[in-house]
Amino acid sequence: MGMYEPEDQDQESEVIVPRYKMLMSYDVLPNNHDTYYQFVLGELVPAMQEMGIYMTEVWHTAYGNYPIRMTSFVAEDYETIQSMLSSERWHELEDRLLAYVRNYSCKIVEYRQGFQFVRA
Repeated sequence: MGMYEPEDQDQESEVIVPRYKMLMSYDVLPNNHDTYYQFVLGELVPAMQEMGIYMTEVWHTAYGNYPIRMTSFVAEDYETIQSMLSSERWHELEDRLLAYVRNYSCKIVEYRQGFQFVRA
């Protein structure tokens, strides 16, 4: 555990050792679920993977006063995350995500296996 290996067997296999985790939490806007999922799975996640950031977990809040969705992405080093966050591509992706969600928060923390939650 603690390592990510892509499932696509057509590509050369890559194993990373995560050292940082990017936690994104938000509420999906009503009536946007289908287009939200299409965007996240079809564009956001693949683009982040191209930049060296890999999705590892998606959490759904069933009860309580917390964001409905939290997604976790990992990277081997802080520079990879900083490079992605400062890129024009990330700003475009984040702006598009914001069209589908509210109460958005993004935090970078040191990697720890399992659930991690950081209050805004």
